[in-house]
Amino acid sequence: MIITVNGKQQQIEGDSLSIAGLLAIHKIVHIDSVSVQRNGDAVELSDYKTTRVLPGDEIEFLYFLGGGACW
Repeated sequence: MIITVNGKQQQIEGDSLSIAGLLAIHKIVHIDSVSVQRNGDAVELSDYKTTRVLPGDEIEFLYFLGGGACW
C-alpha cells in the first residue's frame, strides 16, 4: 500500500497495519516520546496497537524535545 509519512510517500507491504507496526518499521523504539496523527486526527498512545493504517493515509510523527535555558 502507499501512504504518506511526514510528507513523503512510502510503499508499505500489505494492505493494512497498526500504528505500532508502522512505528516499528520506522525503528521508533520509544513510542512514548512521539505523538502520531492519522489523516489530521491525533491517535492516543493507548490506541497505537489497534488503530489501522490504510492505503492513502497521511501519517505525521511529532517528536517531543526537551530542553531549556541554563542560567
